[in-house]
Amino acid sequence: MAIRLYKAYTPSTRNRTVSTFSEITKKAPEKSLVRKKHSPKGHNNRGVITVRNRGGGHKQRMRLIDFKRKIHGVLAKVASIEYDPNRNARIALLHYHDGTKKYILQPRALKVGAEIVTGVDAPLEIGNALPLAKLPLGTAVHNVELIRGRGGQLVRAAGTAAQIIAKEGNYVTLKMPSSEIRQVHMECYATVGQVGNIDACNITIGKAGRNRWLGKKPHVRGVVKNPVDHPHGGGEGRSPIGKKRPVTPTGKPALGVKTRKKNKYSDSYIIRRRK
Repeated sequence: MAIRLYKAYTPSTRNRTVSTFSEITKKAPEKSLVRKKHSPKGHNNRGVITVRNRGGGHKQRMRLIDFKRKIHGVLAKVASIEYDPNRNARIALLHYHDGTKKYILQPRALKVGAEIVTGVDAPLEIGNALPLAKLPLGTAVHNVELIRGRGGQLVRAAGTAAQIIAKEGNYVTLKMPSSEIRQVHMECYATVGQVGNIDACNITIGKAGRNRWLGKKPHVRGVVKNPVDHPHGGGEGRSPIGKKRPVTPTGKPALGVKTRKKNKYSDSYIIRRRK
């Protein structure tokens, strides 16, 4: 992937960057793997806003991604590399030799025409999915299962990869992209390689309207609101927060306060917390 720059013809193009989409080989998605996507716009099932500043955005359709890789021992050929509006990674369309079609996250360097396979005896090649127990130390993996059979939940963003650094007993120690070091059961599956589209983190939005296309509405600081709207609001002119510590609109501590649940069940599997 490469990034395309703009000349400063307008204020919005001065700093804006976009992907060249040079790796995309097919525009229209596979119809059998596409579903309608309902956008709740920050509302829960009762209609209450639980996530603020969401709404609008371009209409999208959901691509059904195969995170579980349940078809074992059957070769699959990469038919195309496609764009997915629901994630920053690219997706690859697989045509299995038994006639099945599936989408997976595109690993870096996986090209059209390559053949991949899932299984315990799969070779150590980019795009193949194997149990962590079968992978040697130092291997870069993504789409890692957290619970056996549930499908990949870890390391799915563009450009990310986890590294296998140790094996002990029934668990494999992984170094996550966040620098966290944690243990995962050795029977959990993972895909070999790094997720593609590695320059996604270098994209500059460039203008407010582009965030509106993504369904993000303007965010206003609490200090400039009225007291009825936010605990930080009120006062004359440029007034400070006026509290011992910053808080959220609902009154909970904010800005630097750790929100992870104490004594969470997975604490015993985390060797070193992320920074």
